[in-house]
Amino acid sequence: MPDLLLELRSEEIPARMQRKAAGDLRKMLTDGLVEAGLTYEAAREYWTPRRLALDIRGLTARSKDIREEIKGPSTTAPEQAVQGFLRKAGLSSIAEAHVHSDPKKGDFYLAHISKPGRAAEEIIAELVPGIIKSFPWPKSMRWGPASAKPGSLRWVRPLQSIVCTFGPETEEPVVVDFEIDGIRAGNITYGHRFHAPGPITVRRFDDYVAKLEAAKVVLDADRRKEIILADARNIAFANGLDLVEDEGLLEEVSGLVEWPVVLMGEFEQDFLTIPGEVIRLTIRANQKCFVTRPQGASDDLSNRFILVANIEAKGGGKEIAYGNGKVVRARLSDALYFWRTDQSDLPDLDQLGVSAAKFDLDLKKPLDQRMARLDHLNVTFHAKLGTQGARVERIKRLAEELAPVVAKSISPLEGEMAGRPEGVAAREAPASSATTDSLGILRETTPSVAFGDISPSRREITALVARAAVLAKADLQTEVVGEFPELQGAMGRKYALLQDEHASVAAAAEEHYKPQGPSDRVPTDPVSVAVALADKLDTLTGFWAIDEKPTGSKDPFALRRAALGVVRILIENRIRLALASVFAKAFANFKGGADQSSDLLAFFHDRLKVYLRDQGARHDLIDAVITLQSDDLLQIVRRVEALGSLLDTDEGKNLLAGTKRAANILAAEEKKKTAVAETVESALFREDAEKKLYAAVNQAEKEAGQAIQNEDFSGAMLALSVLREPVDSFFEGVLVNDEDQAVRANRLALLARIRAATDQVADFSKIVG
Repeated sequence: MPDLLLELRSEEIPARMQRKAAGDLRKMLTDGLVEAGLTYEAAREYWTPRRLALDIRGLTARSKDIREEIKGPSTTAPEQAVQGFLRKAGLSSIAEAHVHSDPKKGDFYLAHISKPGRAAEEIIAELVPGIIKSFPWPKSMRWGPASAKPGSLRWVRPLQSIVCTFGPETEEPVVVDFEIDGIRAGNITYGHRFHAPGPITVRRFDDYVAKLEAAKVVLDADRRKEIILADARNIAFANGLDLVEDEGLLEEVSGLVEWPVVLMGEFEQDFLTIPGEVIRLTIRANQKCFVTRPQGASDDLSNRFILVANIEAKGGGKEIAYGNGKVVRARLSDALYFWRTDQSDLPDLDQLGVSAAKFDLDLKKPLDQRMARLDHLNVTFHAKLGTQGARVERIKRLAEELAPVVAKSISPLEGEMAGRPEGVAAREAPASSATTDSLGILRETTPSVAFGDISPSRREITALVARAAVLAKADLQTEVVGEFPELQGAMGRKYALLQDEHASVAAAAEEHYKPQGPSDRVPTDPVSVAVALADKLDTLTGFWAIDEKPTGSKDPFALRRAALGVVRILIENRIRLALASVFAKAFANFKGGADQSSDLLAFFHDRLKVYLRDQGARHDLIDAVITLQSDDLLQIVRRVEALGSLLDTDEGKNLLAGTKRAANILAAEEKKKTAVAETVESALFREDAEKKLYAAVNQAEKEAGQAIQNEDFSGAMLALSVLREPVDSFFEGVLVNDEDQAVRANRLALLARIRAATDQVADFSKIVG
């Protein structure tokens, strides 16, 4: 079977675009070939900074002949219908059509169309130019004299040559001949820009790869990554260091070189006083280099870095390493200036008094100064939601309300709050028990905490939360975060520790942004948890108040992520929180905004369903438990777990069947407006099964209700499970639709009692099975 080789060589393609572009090329060409009637055995794409290549194996040499029939209108149809048929079938006159007869419909026209197969070279020559012209680059350009003409070729960077050969292994492949904007396809490519810039004649993929390798071009991007990583590890180890690996940087660097040569550079030890995160980002962002650390060290960096050159230079690349070192030193000098400036007094300190008083800030402390300036400058958070300063005020108020709720659920034992200020007592361990449920989620029995119920023993925690909320956004005014926005939070923590803030306050500056995704860890420190919840809930209620909600796939403010973050924080920290009361207070902070608590709660229900399904919970059990008013997410989780455990037993399965049967009968009779007694009268019982079911329902309803009141959902399910046998006996020995209207109404009322008893814990009608 013939193979196809295609190479599109250009000036350097941005590294971030290469992998996707190669994949797009493979998909567009293979889809086009299949649509044209060809088949292939395998296809793989390749890329370097200067070329996209495609290797298609086992491509059929010719498409199949096609014979098809196109049915036309009746022979008595109007001329307009006949002309439409001729255009569709590609016939010049009706004489070219055949007349067929149908016993029911009469005579009608039929066109027999024969399309001979086409050579693969012809199809390829037609497809590739169209693909090049319509290629979906994120950004493209025009170049040269032809660029002035309408419809001229656009490519990510100037396209220089095209290789396109086709043929079987046993024969000499042919060049697929086509031209696009003066560039004619051929069998000539070029090697490394500096090491082997001359023309190279290629035949098929295997010798193409071998000749490029000899011309200092490694075609396979994954192999370039392997070379870079192995050489970087080895050179670091040889110097007594460990490479700080970075998959994103490795992917980018492999797209910057065709012939990777790994070298080591260095900078002065004095720069190591800068935080490691800042050093790493400075070297990564500006020079695309890797940092190293002493062997065995976890956090400390060394003053050596790894760079990847694209040439084998004279002298082992010493001049290249030296040149990169000069640039790195200049960049680190800037970073050192930012780092020191952030620890110094602000030049406009005398103008920050009002803002400092508003937030009870100490202007002797650098981070306090930055928070005062954030408020003083009226930095906008959102045009409709006011300034960052106003947002910090809202977060502080909400966090203070949440603090006792969080502290009651998360109570570290004595000694767990290292760095506790004098006078702040350790919190007692909770009296509640905790177990891991079938969903892998920790369950606890602490009752739900009323929003705003501040216990005196928690007031110290509330003070720490208030301080953390005020400083949480202060690092947005620092020089380092201005240069590296991705360090917001992390730098806030460092600066807070430098001015001797409580360890929990410093941790909250970083952790209140968490979790930032499904794989990110959830904060567990009570101070961090309270501020994280307040931050996310303020964001959600704010955007709901101005009606800026996620729609379809659009979520520009990451509100789904924020809601899922709240869900994870509450469930994984076992926090009982009535969201409805939180929403009411939060919406009150936005003057003129609508209170959309019900809609926001429904949004949280959707996020909780996503979370629980990912944990393995059944969707029907979740739907059975959640009601429009369910605002305690942890309670929902516990109900789902208890319901699942019940339905895993034979008693639960049979109870479900009996309960659904009772509900279906009752619903059918209610639809027919059959009379249902308001209460069950034992005097109307005629069968022992009625009496036993009535007694069982009374007992189960009472015990289940008591268990629910005690937050014991497993106990509630156990209480309901005793209904299994009396329900089965009832349906086996009792006719519900008795001829006596009073008896029938009484029996329907008994079925209503079954439904009411089970509805205390779940809507069994929504459960599949």
